[in-house]
Amino acid sequence: MYLNTRKNSTCAALLHGFETSERMQLCCEPINGSCIRSSWSTSIRFSMYIFMVCIILATLVGNLMVIISISHFKQLHTPTNFLILSMATVDFLLGFLVMPCSMVRSVEHCWYFGELLCKIHTSTDIMLSTASIFHLSFIAIDRYYAVCDPLRYKSKINTFVILVMIFVSWMVPAAFAFGMIFLDLNLRGAEEIYNHAQCAGGCFVIFSEISGVVASTVSFYIPGFIMLYIYKKIHFIAKRQARAIDAITQKKMQFEMKHHISFCRERKAAKTLGIIMGVFLICWSPFFFFTAINPFMNYVIPPILIDALVWFGYLNSTLNPIVYSFFYTWFRRALKMILFGKVFQQDSSRTHLLLE
Repeated sequence: MYLNTRKNSTCAALLHGFETSERMQLCCEPINGSCIRSSWSTSIRFSMYIFMVCIILATLVGNLMVIISISHFKQLHTPTNFLILSMATVDFLLGFLVMPCSMVRSVEHCWYFGELLCKIHTSTDIMLSTASIFHLSFIAIDRYYAVCDPLRYKSKINTFVILVMIFVSWMVPAAFAFGMIFLDLNLRGAEEIYNHAQCAGGCFVIFSEISGVVASTVSFYIPGFIMLYIYKKIHFIAKRQARAIDAITQKKMQFEMKHHISFCRERKAAKTLGIIMGVFLICWSPFFFFTAINPFMNYVIPPILIDALVWFGYLNSTLNPIVYSFFYTWFRRALKMILFGKVFQQDSSRTHLLLE
C-alpha cells in the first residue's frame, strides 16, 4: 500500500560527512549514500520472517479455498458470490505478489529488486488494496437490492451488471495506482523532501499534502462512507421488514414463511458482509489516517509505525476467509470437501451446499 514515509530518510544525513561505523550495515555497500540496513538481531529478524510467512501462507491458502469453492460448485454461482470470488482473487494476489517483497523490505529495510520493480510493486500494492474496497462497495450495493428490493433484485443485479462491477473494481484502481506512481503525481509539491530522503537500495514513496489527502480520500474515505451509509439503510429496512413479517396473519403463514426464510437468508448474508466490511475498515483505517496527516506533520511519524500499519492492513486479506468459515455454512461444507478430496469425484460440482 502507499508507504507515506521518509523511510531511512536519515540515511543521507548520517552518511554525509561521517564515516560508516563497523556496526552500521548498508543496503548497497559500494555505493555512497546507501540506505542503512536494519540493525535488528538475527533472532528478531528470524521471528519477524516466521510471523510474516505465516500471514502470507494463511492469506494464500484461505483465499485459494474461497476461489476453488465458488468456482467449482455450481450452486454457488450467484451474483454476490462472483463479487466475493473476485475479491478473494484480489486478496490472493496481494499475498502472492506483494507481501513477500514487502516482508523482505520490512525486515531488512532494504530493497534488492531494482528501481523499476519497486515502482511496479508499489503500484500493484496500491491497486490491490484499493480494489478490495471497491469490491466491498459493490457488494454493499448488491446486498442493498437483495434485502431492500428483493422483487426487482434479479432484474437489477444480473450477470452483466456484476461483470461491469468487477471490471470497474479492477480497472479503476489499476489506472489510479500505476498512473500516480509512474507519473510521479504523488511527488507534486514534495520533490525537495523526496530528494533529501532518497537513498540507494530503498523502496519508499512520499506523498505531498495534497496528493496524500486525495489518494486517501479516493481509495478509502469516499468508498468507506458510501458503504457505511448503505449498510445503515440496510439495517434500518431489515428491521422494519422483520417487524412486518412478525405481524403476518395466520392465513398467510404458509405463503409468508417462504418469504421469511428467503429474507432471513439475505439478511444474514448482508450481516456477514457487513462484518467483512467492518474488518476491512478496522484494518485499513489507521494506515489511511496517518497517510493523510503525515505530510501536515512534517513526516514525523516513525517509519516503523507506518510499516506496521501496512501489515495491519494486509491482515485484512488474511481475515476475510476466516470470517467466511465462521458465518457461511456453504464455505465450511465446501472446505471439508476440498480437504478430503471429494471435489475430484464425478458430479461433485453439483453438490448442494445451501439448505433450501
